[in-house]
Amino acid sequence: MTERQEDERQKDRPWLMRTYAGHSTAEASNELYRRNLAKGQTGLSVAFDLPTQTGYDSDHILARGEVGRVGVPIAHLGDMRRLFQDIPLEQMNTSMTINATAMWLLALYQVVAEEQGADITKLQGTTQNDIVKEYLSRGTHVFPPGPSLRLTTDMIAYTVSHIPKWNPINICSYHLQEAGATPVQEIAYAMSTAIAVLDAVRDSGQVPEEKFGDVVARISFFVNAGVRFIEEMCKMRAFGRIWDRITRERYGIENPKQRRFRYGVQVNSLGLTEAQPENNVQRIVLEMLAVTLSKDARARAVQLPAWNEALGLPRPWDQQWSLRIQQVLAHESDLLEYEDIFEGSHVIEAKVAALVEESFAEIERIQEMGGAMAAVESGYLKSQLVASHAERRGRIESGREKIVGVNIFETTEPNPLTADLDTAIQTVDPAVEARVIASLQHWRDTRYQPPFNHPRPCKALERLKEAAKGTDNLMEATLECARAGVTTGEWAGALREVFGEFRAPTGVSSAPVAIPAEEGSALSQVRRKVELTAKDMGVGKLRFLVGKPGLDGHSNGAEQIAVRARDAGFEVVYQGIRLTPEQIVDAALAEDVHAVGLSILSGSHAQLVPDVLERLRVAGATDIPVIAGGIIPNGDAEQLKEAGVAAVFTPKDFDITGIIGRIVDEIRKANKLDPLEVPA
Repeated sequence: MTERQEDERQKDRPWLMRTYAGHSTAEASNELYRRNLAKGQTGLSVAFDLPTQTGYDSDHILARGEVGRVGVPIAHLGDMRRLFQDIPLEQMNTSMTINATAMWLLALYQVVAEEQGADITKLQGTTQNDIVKEYLSRGTHVFPPGPSLRLTTDMIAYTVSHIPKWNPINICSYHLQEAGATPVQEIAYAMSTAIAVLDAVRDSGQVPEEKFGDVVARISFFVNAGVRFIEEMCKMRAFGRIWDRITRERYGIENPKQRRFRYGVQVNSLGLTEAQPENNVQRIVLEMLAVTLSKDARARAVQLPAWNEALGLPRPWDQQWSLRIQQVLAHESDLLEYEDIFEGSHVIEAKVAALVEESFAEIERIQEMGGAMAAVESGYLKSQLVASHAERRGRIESGREKIVGVNIFETTEPNPLTADLDTAIQTVDPAVEARVIASLQHWRDTRYQPPFNHPRPCKALERLKEAAKGTDNLMEATLECARAGVTTGEWAGALREVFGEFRAPTGVSSAPVAIPAEEGSALSQVRRKVELTAKDMGVGKLRFLVGKPGLDGHSNGAEQIAVRARDAGFEVVYQGIRLTPEQIVDAALAEDVHAVGLSILSGSHAQLVPDVLERLRVAGATDIPVIAGGIIPNGDAEQLKEAGVAAVFTPKDFDITGIIGRIVDEIRKANKLDPLEVPA
């Protein structure tokens, strides 16, 4: 045998290769999954739309404009059947990015697997099921922290007994980094969440002490790898050491296999740029190296975003490109033929040791507050993230943090990839929503009839509510609901009745000033414009409402605009996420605001923004300019302006202070005041 053949024989197995996918309908997503599997993808990663993630049916008022946009709508067992048609679930490794409604989606998945004849003890996959990061960054939470933790605990206890190969929770620090977390915050907040979950499972008495090692062994993590790939790789090594120590010392787990830090990764989307988007390809490659180069801290599963995600929804070809990036590294390079190539590096060791020490200090601080749930409810974690994100934005705006094509090397040749922007991204047919709603109505009308013959759902829903009022594990009652043809909105609605809902702290009021308004600075000039405009209008302060219509919970941008507007001298009205256009307009009128800013990243701007404009017009408040921001394609931006939007900002507009200045200009224009020139 040659040396080359010997190396080939000893190569490590590659990580699971996934593409995060799902859109429009269950049928369209099923076709996409089968095509991706045929291209060599080795695991499925299901993206659900926002109504499914937040426990609403597609015809709920808040679901308008959101159906099938950022993922697939799954309203009932019939949808789940169609999603996995001709895909043998017993042979599949399926990741489902789902949190507040994770128990419901796992129940639907289990029932479909049973219908396929699968042995459910062989099912492999992951439900994200991390509610803490939803309160902090992603915004698809539904219930208060206590009941949410109970749902997580019940799911973990159920899977350990019934679906032993399933990862019932994927503690997700990914979105924490997107919300501004430093590596230390990302590690500390994820580990604090893990401690809260493991303590809750242990204290619930649902798992015998001798099986607790199995619980620890099924805890997985989902992390973010940014472009600072040395630091990110050290972060992963630190994660592993901290997890090993916590599970050994706090929970007495002696088996090293059960203490292993198991993680999947989606590399950073926050750092992908709308400007010169071709640069995103090398960013994605560098970020992937952080979680694959180091054998002792290598990801178990990797999914990469596409180069054009800052522009809109990637097409199948874009997703294929990202899959091929992984395949080239795994199959063409010699990476998998070697032991850990960083072992013994004094540079890496020093960085890892520093991260471990600082992370443990922050974990201890959170424990002193009463743990992760208490730190969520007090607003501490959220305000820390908003502050970190504000600092990062400040570094980018000042040029201290350089981003190629954005604040350095901005000149560019014409880009053939985006020459026709309308075809450079996937668009969701607006008619999809009506078709999905019609299909849902048909299901409700016919679920009791052949061929389904489901029992009436009322009994199953009553049993669910009774279980929620008591202490029974909620998974059995949830499975009964799935088999009875209950819908997503009905399941979540029953639990809302018992548990109530939760509006998470926004972190805006307590966030510190990120950029000082020193004399002569850009912010001091904007502050002067705000003061002069308030004086010209005869008001004490300009008032600005920042609104998040629909179900989009990505609030980072809205929070940064709100904080900077506050620092520029505005009185800011920001009520957090998940509001209807009607609620936003009511608040604008009640607070007598001078401008409304709407932030939407999910693609629902085409329906929700014109609705706000129309409601303001009907109320006779046409002198309130409406500003829109988010991932808004050029064509849509033009349509919004034609509909009456004063200005549209997208990710390429990174100068937040400049945006606040433009908002003041639009207030002056709307109130027929002369343009204001403030000398530098």
